Amino acid sequence: MGAHPVPLTAYSFRVSVAGDTVRFSEITGLETQRELIAYKHGLSFGGEMLMTAPSRVHNSVTLKRGVMQGDGLFYSWLISSRAVARPMEVSLIDATGASVAIWRIAKAVPIKFSGPSLNAAGSEVAIETLEVMAIGITYDAGTA
Repeated sequence: MGAHPVPLTAYSFRVSVAGDTVRFSEITGLETQRELIAYKHGLSFGGEMLMTAPSRVHNSVTLKRGVMQGDGLFYSWLISSRAVARPMEVSLIDATGASVAIWRIAKAVPIKFSGPSLNAAGSEVAIETLEVMAIGITYDAGTA
């Protein structure tokens, strides 16, 4: 009998935006869903409702990272005259650095950039946040 699969840790991941590797401390919103539509057709005499889910809903993905001196890449991407959609890939990696699960976003369009919360009494790392509209999320769970 083969070994039982072990749940993967959520702290080892790699992100690439348009082929460039970028480091983040947190990512949320890697999800995909369908819009559910209820309707009656012409032969629904008893009030029967039919359901269909014809299209997927686009959602936002939030990426957080420490502020880096001299790196305004995401702010520049958002405020550019034409915020170009870029492909994005989030890979969960194992102890050897190999990708074991991959979320691919066909088109990521920046919609919001937030600078850090600043507090002179604190000692936390300054975190910036980028929110992108994710169009076309696919998931590759790897091989067994």
